[in-house]
Amino acid sequence: MGLVLYKLTRFATIVLFGLFCCSFTSTDAYDPLDPNGNITIKWDIISWTPDGYVAVVTLFNFQQYRHIQAPGWSLGWTWAKKEVIWSMVGGQATDQGDCSRYKPTPPHCCKKTPNIVDLLPGTPYNQQYSNCCKGGVLSSLVQDPANAAASFQLSVGRAGTTNKTVRLPKNYTLMGPGPGYTCGAAKVVKPTKFYTADKRRVSQAMMTWNVTCTYSQFLAQTAPSCCVSLSSFYNDTVVPCPICSCGCQNNITHPGSCVEPESPYLASVVSAANKNSPLVRCTSHMCPIRVHWHVKLNYQEYWRVKVTVTNFDYRRNYSDWNLVIQHPNFDNLTQVFSFNSESLTPYGTINDTAMLWGIEFFNDMLVQSGPLGNVQSELLFRKNPATFTFDKGWAFPRRISFNGDICVMPLPDAFPHLPNAGFQQYVSLLTVIMISASTFAFTYAYT
Repeated sequence: MGLVLYKLTRFATIVLFGLFCCSFTSTDAYDPLDPNGNITIKWDIISWTPDGYVAVVTLFNFQQYRHIQAPGWSLGWTWAKKEVIWSMVGGQATDQGDCSRYKPTPPHCCKKTPNIVDLLPGTPYNQQYSNCCKGGVLSSLVQDPANAAASFQLSVGRAGTTNKTVRLPKNYTLMGPGPGYTCGAAKVVKPTKFYTADKRRVSQAMMTWNVTCTYSQFLAQTAPSCCVSLSSFYNDTVVPCPICSCGCQNNITHPGSCVEPESPYLASVVSAANKNSPLVRCTSHMCPIRVHWHVKLNYQEYWRVKVTVTNFDYRRNYSDWNLVIQHPNFDNLTQVFSFNSESLTPYGTINDTAMLWGIEFFNDMLVQSGPLGNVQSELLFRKNPATFTFDKGWAFPRRISFNGDICVMPLPDAFPHLPNAGFQQYVSLLTVIMISASTFAFTYAYT
């Protein structure tokens, strides 16, 4: 009986552990600071053709601080039937596929699973569409809402010609530019309404469906991409990024994974063929990005922090970068020097998170590793006497994200701490002289 009970207990433990692991994985994609963030892809059929339809496809970035950088997004799907793309404006398929059966003019794309990318800036006007031609770059909703959408138009053939015969594409994929986004199934919604410039006439799409794609940092990359280091004016200790935050130096199995800054072969390695792959400076943390938080000054009513972002990647520039920092004193942020800032309040009245990003044409580009490979600013906070303290690491951030990806923080036990404020006994020179004289007199009297 005892053996049976032991086996049942062990089995139950394994099952519970498995369920815990599954539930943990499913919550990895949830961002508590941007709970409603997603990229929504909207299809609007604006007219019918003899063998199909003309549709406008629009990507809306509803993420507050996560954006898509160059080389940009790529959108894919699987046709439900044997559809083809006759023509496109504002975008293009990366592979035409086998269109040999079509004469005299072949379609733009005959693949069952087309892959669509944005056009580059400078595209001829007759090939453009509204919100196109930005090289696939999508800004975040807070940082640049005017550039948080992209559109293209396509003419689809061998498809349905009514709302009842059209079959929605399946298996949507979104690369931004790498993996990380998971797209749900297409859902038919109310047709989109279009207003004329004077707002006096309204028309609507023949049919509309939406696809929602959400981001997971754990799907995007196997290791973190940034780390945090800390320092303060009241302690000489500089807390570095945790060792192996983003990886470990392993020149035995992965030679050339990092480069020493004084290496004579640095220039030849940086100019190697695969420029899209990261090439970081050899450090103990091996992260492309390091964010340093320094508690700089303490005033009577204010305190001041210096934030420095350093790029350790020799091959990559970060354009339109941003930081998201969580700290309880952001409700009293007084001034930010040389950065833009915006408060994020994902939980209504709780204001403990701020988004920081560079000023256009000044420091919005974080250039590759080198003397200019950093940006920095200072933050001025007003003290709240009820909560302010330098004790127990309160002055340091709770969480930092760079371009939407969470950075590795040092352990709280390693935070710079206040000097020991215990009782210290000070002895004056007069006291020493008096004690010495008394000792000498006592010794002389009894000798």
